[in-house]
Formats: sequence, C-alpha cells, structure tokens
Amino acid sequence: MGPIAHELKVLVADDSAVYRKLVENTLSEEDHTVVFAKNGREALDMFAQHQPSLVITDWTMPDISGIELCENIRRDFQHYYAYIILVTSHDDKEQLIEGLAAGADDYLTKPFHPGELLARVRVGRRIVDLHREIQAKNQQLEELALTDPLTGLPNRRAIEIWATRQLNGAARHNFPLWAGVVDLDNFKKINDTYGHEAGDTVLKGFAEILKTNTRSSNICGRLGGEEFLILLTHAQQENALIAFERVRKQLEEKKFVLGNHSYHVTASIGAAGFNGGKPPNLNELIARADGALYEAKHKGRNRIEFAAKEKVA
Repeated sequence: MGPIAHELKVLVADDSAVYRKLVENTLSEEDHTVVFAKNGREALDMFAQHQPSLVITDWTMPDISGIELCENIRRDFQHYYAYIILVTSHDDKEQLIEGLAAGADDYLTKPFHPGELLARVRVGRRIVDLHREIQAKNQQLEELALTDPLTGLPNRRAIEIWATRQLNGAARHNFPLWAGVVDLDNFKKINDTYGHEAGDTVLKGFAEILKTNTRSSNICGRLGGEEFLILLTHAQQENALIAFERVRKQLEEKKFVLGNHSYHVTASIGAAGFNGGKPPNLNELIARADGALYEAKHKGRNRIEFAAKEKVA
C-alpha cells in the first residue's frame, strides 16, 4: 500500500510581503493550495480553520513568533499532525536547536534558494503522507479490535468502553439506562440440524435486525456465541419494553432460507435498568439482566422479562 494521495494544504506565515510572494511563486510550480497569514495570531486562527498539512513560518513576527506558533500548534492540536518548516535569518546552532525543540520539523535559513524550499516541502509531503497512512492503518486496527468479525457489530470491548461513559453520564445527569441481554432460543439445535453455515446466517440476520432498530444514542453488540446485548439510554421502562419487543417480534417473523430449508428463530430477552444513584459497572448490570433472561427461558422462551428490581407489583 503506497502513501495516501491527498491535496497538500500549505499555510505560510510571514510578516514580509516580499517573502510571502517568494514562497507563493515557488509553490506555484506544484499542485498545492496555499493560504497566507501576515502574523502569528492570524496563522493560529487559519491553522484551526484550514488544518493545513504543512506550515512554513518565519521565526520573527511582530506578535507571536515562529517559535511560539510551533509550540501552540503542537500543544493545541495534538491529535492532528502538520509538518512545520521554520524560516529564520539565524544560523546560530543553539537557536536552530531551540526551533526544533519547539516543534519544528525542519528549518530554512534566509535568504533561501527557491529550489531548496521546494525540496524541503517535498520531504514534508512525504512525511505527512506516511503519517496519514499510519493513522489510517491504526484506525483500521482499532475498528477491527472493537468489532465482531462475523456480524460487524461492536464486540464486548467496544460495548464496555461505550457503557462506562454512559453509565457515568446516567448517574451524573439522572437519566435511565437499560441493558437487554438477548439469547437466541435453541440455537444449538439450528447448528446441529442445519449446520454451522445456517447458524452463521441466523447470527448475521439477527445482527441486521439489531442495527436497524438501534438509534445512534444507543448501542447493540455481540457478547459471544448466540448472546447479544442492547443498551438503551434516556428511555423509561415502558419505552424500553417497546424497543425490546420490536426486536423480538421482527426476529420471530423473519424467515431464514438456506438451500431447500426455511426456518424461523426466536429469542429470549432479559432486561435490567439503572436510574439514579451510584452507577453499577456493566458486568453488574449484565448479571441482573442475565437473571431475568434465565426467567424468560424458564417461562417458555421467546419472551421478555425484567429483573426483579424493575418489576411492578
């Protein structure tokens, strides 16, 4: 896989109109989008606005120096990488070291040859491209680490990350959160009768039902095997029941076809909720929902049961 191709946005910060024009003329030889700032403060605003891949900044400017600009960019935009070239009339090694320590990637001494500037910009582009490629690969790896490979649903780790934040938010802002543990009924029989391919078809088909019925403010995922989890926020018990019932009913009505065989599948759901007080951890909430799920199975399957604490007398 080669470097990711993208338009190179360049921010030039220099209070000298002559040098701004020199840089503009030099970069016009390449296919770049260039924006200009006349001082350091303007450069910071434009950096936030345009998010350039490369910054060429003069060391000496009347308000914020090039050194301070480097420091601000590295401090305030830690999750966004830009290649910074510091242009200076200094040739003192101690000062050049200071510039690199402040966050500059490279430097250029005035007066500079246009060809040298172009060469250093090309180096910067290669570094930026490699950085973007690594970022994209890391994001892909992170997504894979949080995704169940068969169904494409969030896996347990992803659910735990999401739930920890939401449970704390539910406690702080006093909104309800419901956990529904879903277990496909008699799933082993499907595998034994029709084979594991049929089992996988059912798991993927049910995952699609979950995705279709999960709002962006909630999450659904696969805990493992034929067990799934639905987490609902900002819903009263009657609304949680409606949401769980919709999922149960859609699965019950869905016809799965594999070869010459067609079959229906049902699911049992155990639910537990949290509303106010000290938030439980996710495992505690799932354990309570599991207890309700056991009751749903005991009462004949293909039904929803709420944990004892949520039952209305």
